Amino acid sequence: MAGLLPFAAQTTVDLLQFRRNTAISFDVLVRQILFTGVEAAGLCMLLSLLLGAVIIVEGHQFLLAIGQVDWIYKILIFALIRDLGPFMICLIVLARSGTAITTELGNMRVNREIDALVTMGVSPISYLVSPRVIGMMLSLVILMSYFLMTGIFGGFLLSNLFQNIPFFDFISRLVNELRLLDVSIMLLKVLASGFCIAVISSYQGLSVKQAFTEVPQRNIKAVGGGVVAVCLVNLIGTLVY
Repeated sequence: MAGLLPFAAQTTVDLLQFRRNTAISFDVLVRQILFTGVEAAGLCMLLSLLLGAVIIVEGHQFLLAIGQVDWIYKILIFALIRDLGPFMICLIVLARSGTAITTELGNMRVNREIDALVTMGVSPISYLVSPRVIGMMLSLVILMSYFLMTGIFGGFLLSNLFQNIPFFDFISRLVNELRLLDVSIMLLKVLASGFCIAVISSYQGLSVKQAFTEVPQRNIKAVGGGVVAVCLVNLIGTLVY
């Protein structure tokens, strides 16, 4: 296998030719979206509900003491939309789906399935990697939608324990504090993180040589590299903001 950066560049070129690339497996793409974007929805929604609860309960007490209760909407935007939300969702997906990609491709490498594809003239990147990258990026957008809906609704329910606010007033105040840049940074973070997670996991999986015992080692490297990549993406996004 070539290095990670040439592998990422080759995958990027392959993605840019997505419409013309008949080797891309749509079956792999659909299964990746179902596994990452649908089956992980319950966990992400629970995490969002708990995060929204902590923000409202802890934040309301502090902001009430300094007379700035309306700042709770700014904190919700910071935590759920712009910074903590994308970071937490990406880490969950890395631990759950990133390791699954590395394991699956590593096992295929050991079983000589990758060699069989090459022998038939099928590019492993087009057939196996690109659909997983696209599926990972789309799945993160889907999961962030679940995360935001649950977090906002949970925040509204808990905020009514402290002050009775009609739902539309709550949403109106939140939207008034929300800027297009906040949403843009969120999308930038999840899309870039999804790309990095899928590429790093695929690279480590395809880097397995001959033994199944290499797969856990590659999983460790995939998680380590993925964590670093997600942190860098979120740092860059925050600095851009």
